[in-house]
Amino acid sequence: MTVIDDIYQEDKAPPPPGHPRILALANQKGGVGKTTTAINLGTALAAIGERVLIVDLDPQGNASTGLGIDRRSRNCSTYDVLIGEAPLRDAVVPTAVPRLHIAASTMDLSGLELELGSTRDRAYRLRDAIAALNTNAAADSDYTYVLIDCPPSLNLLTVNAMAASDAILVPLQCEFFALEGLSQLLQTVEQVRSTLNPNLSIHGIVLTMFDSRNNLSNQVVADVRQFMGAKVYNTMIPRNVRISEAPSYGKPVLVYDLKCVGSEAYLKLATEVIQRERELLTH
Repeated sequence: MTVIDDIYQEDKAPPPPGHPRILALANQKGGVGKTTTAINLGTALAAIGERVLIVDLDPQGNASTGLGIDRRSRNCSTYDVLIGEAPLRDAVVPTAVPRLHIAASTMDLSGLELELGSTRDRAYRLRDAIAALNTNAAADSDYTYVLIDCPPSLNLLTVNAMAASDAILVPLQCEFFALEGLSQLLQTVEQVRSTLNPNLSIHGIVLTMFDSRNNLSNQVVADVRQFMGAKVYNTMIPRNVRISEAPSYGKPVLVYDLKCVGSEAYLKLATEVIQRERELLTH
């Protein structure tokens, strides 16, 4: 029995006005570029004028560290929000990037599933916290995008993210077992859609760590595009040493080295995400 099967179905309220677009970055495999994509897509969206909040739902807290948020300064975290001890606004801190904020995480999150046990609303904790986010916010301080960095597993934290989100953005590493993991994730999305969040969709799949010199990389790209069609973004994130170096300086790669191929790729991805958003609004 999965964590989803075990969660009660609740009445689902429609999203309130001023609702930001909420995208969860999810893949149960580790090391596929979820956090890197959350940080750099968030930075790129902020750079083109969006007001972005990253919600760090990974107990490892790499998104928080990668944006320069010191562990000792995380007095209020996403853990406090999910157990109901603080509103989400209290966990939000600014980053060095204008218009980009983050709700940081701590290791306490790893025990959340046990703590919430069979609490009736446990799948909707994050949804309800985000719903209250823009309430009474000044017009220039509400968020237009919320990006949720999920842990590398399909646990209660990821289910909370999916129950709260409009769509899922899936980073997929160009490696041999990529499609195997993708089909499992798609099953989970389908389960969440049928039980917790009927409006959930796949926004897109972004191929990461692409190396054009590698035949396997090219084969994975061909297979994923054949399997998922138009759901795969045109932009691919290349293997790039500058992307790997940037987190150790507490900076997104776009701040660390704007001219590198990794930064250019994330700016292209942000443009593509915005383009898909416009298409969704016109349909």
